[in-house]
This record gives sequence, structure tokens and C-alpha cells, in this order.
Amino acid sequence: MLTPEQVELKLDRILLKVQKPGRYVGGELNSIRKEWDKAQTKVAFVFPDIYDIGVSNVGLKILYDQVNQREDALAERAYAPWLDMEELMREHEIPLYALESKRPLACFDLIGFTLPYETLYTNTLNILDLAGIPLHSAERDESHPIIIAGGHSATNPEPMHAFIDAFVIGEGEEVIHDIINTIQAFKGKRKDERNVLFRLSSFDARKELLRELTRISGVYVPSFYATTYMDDGTVAVTEPILPDAPKTVNKRIVAKLPPPPTKFIVPNIEVIHNRVSVEIMRGCTRGCRFCQAGMITRPVRERSVQEVVDAADEAIRASGFEELALMSLSSSDYTYINDLVDAISKRFEGRKLTVNLPSLRIESVSVNLMEKLKQHRSGGFTLAPEAASERMRRIINKFIPDEDIINTTREIYSRGWTTIKLYFMIGHPSETLEDVQAIVDLCRRVIEEGRKVAGWKVKLHAGVSTFVPKPQTPFQWVACDTRDNILEKQALLKRQLLKDKSIKLSWTKPEDSLLEAWLSRGDRRMADVIYSAWKNGAKFDAWDEGKKQEAWLSAFEEHGLDPAFYTHRQRRTDEVFPWEHITAAVRKNFLFQDFRMSLEGQIRVDCRLNCFACGILPTFANLRRENPGEGWKCPDVKTPARKIDIELPVVGD
Repeated sequence: MLTPEQVELKLDRILLKVQKPGRYVGGELNSIRKEWDKAQTKVAFVFPDIYDIGVSNVGLKILYDQVNQREDALAERAYAPWLDMEELMREHEIPLYALESKRPLACFDLIGFTLPYETLYTNTLNILDLAGIPLHSAERDESHPIIIAGGHSATNPEPMHAFIDAFVIGEGEEVIHDIINTIQAFKGKRKDERNVLFRLSSFDARKELLRELTRISGVYVPSFYATTYMDDGTVAVTEPILPDAPKTVNKRIVAKLPPPPTKFIVPNIEVIHNRVSVEIMRGCTRGCRFCQAGMITRPVRERSVQEVVDAADEAIRASGFEELALMSLSSSDYTYINDLVDAISKRFEGRKLTVNLPSLRIESVSVNLMEKLKQHRSGGFTLAPEAASERMRRIINKFIPDEDIINTTREIYSRGWTTIKLYFMIGHPSETLEDVQAIVDLCRRVIEEGRKVAGWKVKLHAGVSTFVPKPQTPFQWVACDTRDNILEKQALLKRQLLKDKSIKLSWTKPEDSLLEAWLSRGDRRMADVIYSAWKNGAKFDAWDEGKKQEAWLSAFEEHGLDPAFYTHRQRRTDEVFPWEHITAAVRKNFLFQDFRMSLEGQIRVDCRLNCFACGILPTFANLRRENPGEGWKCPDVKTPARKIDIELPVVGD
């Protein structure tokens, strides 16, 4: 294995041959380099996309900060090299390395992949290959790092089950310490000649360590589970083959959000988000049926105004960034949002700083909030109606009357904003061309009303993605829209919206949405497809330069699987999902009830106003007892929980 000095010597010969050498050199302001030999446990956190995207990932920043606070451990970072760098690394036999120490990833005890979206799967395999680590978990022994993964994609870990040793289900701030402590304790016993672990083979020792990890709440070790299938190809059951492995793995949650990181790494090059990001609130109570994040991050927990403002100030002073993002899924729902905006305006008055408050509701209060930040505001204003017909908004449980949207956008234009971005989705359940036409009609009304109050300088950007029904949501039972339908709907939008030069339209290619659906809704058999697609050249699937649709279709054919089985098939009401043994603590019965309500166009109100007993409260009642008054908002509702159970119908109902 190469030493850091040997890696750096080889890098000197190739870096000037790649597009952006700054991606690969490390040494950024606020990066942390500890003495290697003094750390008992070495952790490498990997974002399996290019540096330009990964260095801004908030989850990776949090874990990097958490581990490096320990005296007995260190954390370093790695990202996927771009195509030009990978070619040279393979040619010159340079293994993938961590930026801080330039040590090959294979030297670390633990490698943690952040998987926020599914199109990173082939990159994950490519990174393991570049690091010289066996791709399949079953082929690794004690000499190899433990490979873990977490993120929103881990709510259905099965397509990657063959490659990841252990998945973290849920939030990572506490569980990462449990994992490190377990590894340290195990290695201590392994070295003890009096302990039976000392006499195990390298493969058996690794298996025993993984067995120890199953005892950690929120950790799923797929090698200790087996899946059987029905004659029709659906899952019969996924169950543990290890007696002490949990039958169902519950997501891990932190009762009180820890202090946010403030030593933000200042990248060497221009990246996608050159800014400070402070999470003001985690979780959402709106209950949008399409939104996986809103379902799996429950319950709501909030930081105090003082903590947010102090963290933002410290981070900006430590980094020199000139942009601040106050992060949450629904910023307008933060209890003290007005106080926070006032405090931010006061603290940063007269300083060159742009403040972004994303995920605002479509109502006048959102405009008023941004008006308070007038001195620090950016050039555009973003809103997300998601659907343009009131019928469709009832189906997705994001009901907003058309007039509210028009009135809000009119206020935005009248207060000096010249550009509004509206986010929509097509492909919702039971959507018709009339619903898509409603997007056109709404965009035209918005731009016309804008011109009335601000003239012809106003612009509108309509971003139209394609809906993918995700696991752990009420829409997990529905089928994806077909490619032909998607193309027809997109053609309608292009034909009518692009006539107006004040309107910009962006959309998602149907092939991209179908790939996302295959990976997010797949079962264990998808692991073979992913491996074959990677062998066929698939990587950087989210990038135009990396897309290889034929590689995926060929992989499906190689393994005798029909892609439509995962996308264009309505799930049976009694169907066992591939992710059935993984729970985000929201009851399947609640999700099914919500799905049935969507069929009738019924909406649920914000669950801060009325608790519908989704499952979060009883699951984590002990956390609230242990952490009273810590910003846990979910129980503080006006109407107590009403657990309404309906019997899941059998096949044919």
C-alpha cells in the first residue's frame, strides 16, 4: 500500500493534466488534520460525487465535526474524482485517498458513505474499486475497513445490500459514536490473548464485529438478513438469519439537535454552494404525500434563535463566506421565525451578506419575512406549488388555492423581486393532461400579474421535475408514470411556455426519473443489476457525461429482470415491500390510510394542529421524557392523537 509521500509524489506528476487540480489537493481553510498515530480509530467520510458538490453537503460536515471532536479518533474526507482524474489515477496506479493525510482509503478503520440520492450508487462501487477494496461485503476480511452508509436513500437499503457492511437508518450524530466505540471495544478484545475472539480467523472476526454492530439501535447489517420471494416476483419476507438481529430496524433519532458545526471548510475552487448553512429545524409537519424527507425526518425539533444566530456569526467569521442559508424543510413553520429574521437582520446589519431562507410556504407571511431581510436578500424568490390544479394539490396534500399563489407572487414582484422560480412536478398519481395544462395557465397568470405591478422586466422560471413514488411515503403503493406519458406532458409544457421569452422552463429527462425509480423502489436483486451496470461503464448517473441508459437496460436483461416491474406496476394493497423490515417510525397503516385519502382527494391538516398518530410519538416518547422542553414540537398540538387503524385489504380488494 502506498504511503502518503508516495501518493503525493505521484500526484505531482498528474495534477496539472486535469481540469480542476484544486479538487484533489486538500489543505483547505478549516480542514482538520490530526496526527495519524495518536488516533485509535480512523474514519473516512466519502461523498460519492465530485468535490464541487460534496464539499457543501451538510450531513458530511456534521459527521466530520462530530468525529473530530473526539481525542481518540480522526475524520478525513474523500470525493469521487472526475473522469479525467480517474483515468490518470488508474494509469499511474494511485489509489483513492483522503484529502487531509493523502493516505489511501484502504488504510482507514471505517469508511462512511453519504447517500442522499440513489444515482450515487454506481459511483460508490467505483470509489471502492479505486480504493482497492473488494466491492462485495462478503469478500472483505478483517484487513479491510468497515463500510457503512447512511442518508435518505438508506430508507430502502436493499439495492445496495451486497456492497455495504452496515447501514445507518436515520440520524447520524449519535450513532457514529456508538459505531466507533463498538469498533474500539471489539479490537481491544481481539488483541487480548485470553479472549476467544483472539483465535478467530480474519473473516470470522469481521463477521463477529458486524454482529456487534447489529446491537446498535438504528444500524442494519444486511448480511444477517435473507429475503424470499413470491411466485410473482414480489417479496414474501425479509427476516433475520441471526437470532439476536432485530426483526425490524427502527430509525435512529436524536432528541435534541447538537450544536451545528461552525468551522466550515473553505473550498479550493468555486463549488455549487459557497456558503454557511445552519439547520434551524429538523422535521416537517405538513404531510405532503410525495415528500419522503417530510415523512422520514419526523418529529420536528427546533434550535433556539440565539443558537442559530451565534452559530451563523461564528461560522461566517471563521470562513469569510458571504452567503448564509437557514436550512429546514419548511422555514415558515419554525416557531420563532419572525424573531429569528429580526435577530439575523440586527446581527448582520451593514455587513456584506446574502441570507437565504429556503422552503417558504406560499403565503404573504413568507414575503414579509424576506422583506425584513431586504438588505441581505438574493435576486430571486423560490416557491413550490408542486401542482397547478387544485384537484391535484388535494391529492398530494399540498392544498393551496390558486388565488393565494397569484396574490403571493404579485406581492413578490411588487416589492422589487424581478425573478420568481416555481417548482412543479408532473407524473403525480391520476394526473391528466388538464392538470399539466394548469401549469401553463398558472405560469401565464403569474407573469401577467407581475407585469401589471412591475412591468416587462419580470421573469419566471418554471422547474418541472417528474414524480417518483418513494419508499416510506403514502405514495409507495402507486406506479410511476410511463415514459410516453412523461414525454407528452413535457411536449405540452415546451410548446406553450417557451413562446414567452420571459418564462424559462427546465425539466427532467424521463430516463433519469426511471433510473431513480428502479434504484429507490428496488429489492435485493437490484444489487446484481447495479454491479453489472457499473461493469458496463455506468457511473456519474446524475451527469450528462456519465449517463449510459443502455448499460442499465443490458444489466436488467443479463439478470432476467424486467425494469417495468419496479416502475410501472401498481403495488398490491397487501404487498410486502423490499424495505418492510426498515422503518422510519411512521406506521405503514397510517401511510396506507393517507394513500386511501388521496384517492378521494381528502387532505390532512398540519399535524401541529391535529395529531393523526402516525407512530412517531409512542416510538420516541422516552426521548421526550429524557429531554423535556428541548424544542420537540410534535406533541404540542391542539387536538390529541387519534389512532385510526384500517385493515390493509387482501389481494383483489
